Amino acid sequence: MATSYSSVSQRERNAQAFFPNSATHADQCRFVCIYPAYINAKKTRAQGRRVGKAKAIDNPTANEIRDILENAGLKVVLEPNRLYSREESREPQQRGRVRVQLKNSDETLIKEQFKTKDDLLFYLVDMIPKLKSRTGNQQQQQQSQQGGGKGKKR
Repeated sequence: MATSYSSVSQRERNAQAFFPNSATHADQCRFVCIYPAYINAKKTRAQGRRVGKAKAIDNPTANEIRDILENAGLKVVLEPNRLYSREESREPQQRGRVRVQLKNSDETLIKEQFKTKDDLLFYLVDMIPKLKSRTGNQQQQQQSQQGGGKGKKR
């Protein structure tokens, strides 16, 4: 004989709001989540990339995302040990999640420039290659490619 342990039916549980009634947009549970895999050029769409391959970036990190969004004037929380569910690698470089507040508690946008998560992703794709850490690495790679020809054999 089946007994019901809950007074709430499955249908009623599914109809309930995902967030608590008291949660406002200023609460961290309402912040937008961004994983580095969303803008990683080395990932496929099935692996979680959300921007076009032509616009995506090679191996972005959660720290780079945090730095860019903090500089843009948004409230950002870095969760360094979080792992994207579609991420196959458990490496420390692949870890991290950034939570971003898009709206104030009165539901007004913090920045008019960032209305949706997609706006954030496209902004990140534009700004991450301009980071000093990225431009220094690109110059070193170009120099090694130019001088990387066959050397003298002794």
